[in-house]
Amino acid sequence: MFLNDYDVIVVGGGHAGAEAASAAANMGSKVLLITMNLQVIAQMSCNPAMGGIAKGQIVREIDALGGMSGIITDKTMIQFRMLNRSKGPAMWSPRAQSDRMRFAEEWRLALEANPNVDFFQDMVNGLLIEGNKVIGVKTGIGLTIKAKSVILTNGTFLNGLIHIGEKNFGGGRMGEKAATGITEQLVSLGFESGRMKTGTPPRVDGRSLDFSKMEEQGGDENPEKFSFTDTPKLTKQRSCWITYTNPQVHDLLREGFDRSPMFNGAIKSTGPRYCPSIEDKINRFASRERHQIFAEPEGWNTIEYYVNGFSTSLPDDIQAKALRAVPGFENVKFFRPGYAIEYDYFPPTQIKHTLETKLIENLYFAGQINGTTGYEEAACQGLMAGINAHLKVNDKPEFILKRNEAYIGVLIDDLITKGTEEPYRMFTSRAEYRILLRQDNADERLTPLSHTIGLASDERLKKMEIKHKKAETLVSFFRENSIQPEEINPAIEEREGTPLKQSSKMDSVLKRPEVHLSDFLKLDRVKDVVDQNEINKDELEQVEIQLKYEGYIQKEKDNADKLKRLENLKIPKNFDYSQLKSITIEARQKFEKLRPETIAHASRISGVSPADISILLIYMGR
Repeated sequence: MFLNDYDVIVVGGGHAGAEAASAAANMGSKVLLITMNLQVIAQMSCNPAMGGIAKGQIVREIDALGGMSGIITDKTMIQFRMLNRSKGPAMWSPRAQSDRMRFAEEWRLALEANPNVDFFQDMVNGLLIEGNKVIGVKTGIGLTIKAKSVILTNGTFLNGLIHIGEKNFGGGRMGEKAATGITEQLVSLGFESGRMKTGTPPRVDGRSLDFSKMEEQGGDENPEKFSFTDTPKLTKQRSCWITYTNPQVHDLLREGFDRSPMFNGAIKSTGPRYCPSIEDKINRFASRERHQIFAEPEGWNTIEYYVNGFSTSLPDDIQAKALRAVPGFENVKFFRPGYAIEYDYFPPTQIKHTLETKLIENLYFAGQINGTTGYEEAACQGLMAGINAHLKVNDKPEFILKRNEAYIGVLIDDLITKGTEEPYRMFTSRAEYRILLRQDNADERLTPLSHTIGLASDERLKKMEIKHKKAETLVSFFRENSIQPEEINPAIEEREGTPLKQSSKMDSVLKRPEVHLSDFLKLDRVKDVVDQNEINKDELEQVEIQLKYEGYIQKEKDNADKLKRLENLKIPKNFDYSQLKSITIEARQKFEKLRPETIAHASRISGVSPADISILLIYMGR
């Protein structure tokens, strides 16, 4: 049925699968994307949004590397907000409200435009294994398809079980069947599997909501975008709406606790800590009288709304009664109730930093199969798996991002080093180098690296280099030129700062907290440099960050350089840890189980002390 073998087979067409297929194909691999329903490629199964705290940085990193998520988001967003603007730039996080149907449509168009991507609709229920190497897949209708590598991006479909109150039934998503066979085969091959749980809120008819009882939340006045390429800018936006639960809502919800799978033992697996269900919130935070609810539009041309903050698996009658007690929802009509879903995952300590499994060569895991939650977390893993699968089948060096290079590097390193027993979500607090890993400089950090391996285009690299050169021109101007007290003191005094007493270099004055780059733009000589070099708003913002936070940035770079030395110290693959008599038993057991690839990786394993690392270095002859 198939004309030839493939370089890469991607199993699953969600956010991880779409990025994996796109990346491998764009690098030159012949890719087959197999999914159970080709009509729902890159479906937003939960909220119709991309980005958010730390997640927005990941989308920008995906874009800087040559992935598609940022471009697709820009083409389909209906609202943009830069979160955490009141905090430092390391915390700024872009977030977009998306048109759910357009998002999936644009992803499908992008994949179909790629001549290296083939499509097939079927369930994959087994892998073809020869020795300890994957050589293809088996499908539900009995086909065998050969490939040099396989990427599993199964999402919530592996033995998925949906719960609504006391009802439960197999499914990977509402209205779609679960995938079977893969977990059982992998366990028989020696993999460890576990169960996780996630949930989603009801979808409702916007015509039945009374928005006059809610608070409007519009987008930013000057919306930005995710992609560093020339994607369309948002010119009109749709609002979200905020309302709150109340004690009456909580009492109505509690009436269903005895029929809730969360409380009656039907669900035994762990759910996402930072996205709790409404029943979990009122149970854990019983003293709180209200919880925030967002009514989020699902697109430009639909009446469907997503009820953010009301994720639940309570019986449908309880959901309806409780939601109708929320201001603005008194006459709500449901499109579908909320539900919880349990699914299989594989503890990620079983994979390498390339996302290739340790047990089976050329087999890669990406997305929720590794215990993560979130579109962005899945998409970046898919991208990295697609890149590394292509590199491996072409006998090229692996591509691994370090913790000081990208949030993607932090995410993958956390998974492999620490594992996870609950759905893993990225936060800025997980990154020790977050001043280096800002959303504004993702292209400077990552596009040159991606260009080297053949993913980021020449055009993308050139665009980044022009942006960098323009910013550096203004940085140099600020370092070399001075400002007089009378030119800047009015702005300083207005903000109750200490006036300048003598002429000072512009860059040192800009470091003051009460001084902004906009104050300098009022000076003709600064404005001339900006105009002559056609420096735009994004480049001005980057210059201000670079100069204002220079000391902090340099400190993090110095710390990162120290880490780099340990990252470069590779541990031999067959190193015998039993010879390390002086280290703790816990450290020895963890080294033997996790087989760290570098000294830096070994040092981040929980339970491993600096003394253990010193002994390891001695035995390695360092």
